[in-house]
Amino acid sequence: MMEPEVITSLQNPRVKQLVKLRDRRPRDQAQQFLVEGYRQIRRALNRGFAPVELYHCPDWYPGDQGNEAQLLADAAAAGARVWQLSAPAFAKVAYRERPDGLLAVLPQWRRELDDLTLSANPFLLVVEAIEKPGNLGTILRSADAAGVDGLIVCDPVTDLFNPNVVRASTGVLFAVPVVIAESGAVRAWLRQKGVRSVATTPAAEGLHTDADLSGPLALVMGSEQYGLSDTWLAEADQTVRIPMAGQADSLNVAMATIITLFEAVRQRG
Repeated sequence: MMEPEVITSLQNPRVKQLVKLRDRRPRDQAQQFLVEGYRQIRRALNRGFAPVELYHCPDWYPGDQGNEAQLLADAAAAGARVWQLSAPAFAKVAYRERPDGLLAVLPQWRRELDDLTLSANPFLLVVEAIEKPGNLGTILRSADAAGVDGLIVCDPVTDLFNPNVVRASTGVLFAVPVVIAESGAVRAWLRQKGVRSVATTPAAEGLHTDADLSGPLALVMGSEQYGLSDTWLAEADQTVRIPMAGQADSLNVAMATIITLFEAVRQRG
């Protein structure tokens, strides 16, 4: 691999564009997004998602640079243009608290509901109007760990390509099939595919542990502030709740998702 061009100026147009890509409108206009960190970029490459650009700064590398050098070579082989940044320039574009000297730009993508490949016993996670990028990223990690066929994000408030979604997902964004769709279309698609929807709400009578979660299943989780919409609750095949013994009447949506998902995993396993 040829020695990359070194960018030192904080006013360089590429540095300015990387800073802009932290915000949603420039991301959507460019149809690109940022991926920072060795593990995240490696997982993208391993899953066939090739960066269009890769920026690195050896001054920020945490180790002996062997892994980083191979990553740069693999990204270049996949078609990425590679630049080296000075330490101040990388500090300006990095969004992680502890940068490791690697930042990639990848193209956005979009899947449709019919692009999902369902297993013989479908297992899906549906989330509605998730607001916080960290929660969506953690939900992605949970979906990956539970082995769902796909994550369906309905009517999102935060976007899938927010840098903090990528960070919190630790790169499993590239492993879990994700579809963004309108809630009504998702409900119709689930009915068409014969998949039961089980919605979570603190107002449900039945507990999540008492529900049959072993067949074709879509677990449906609501937003942090408002929970699931009335339409989802009315049209779901079943509603369940997680038992709460203290004063709090609900859990963080990411934690509630983990608890409900792995009850389904227990029953299905």
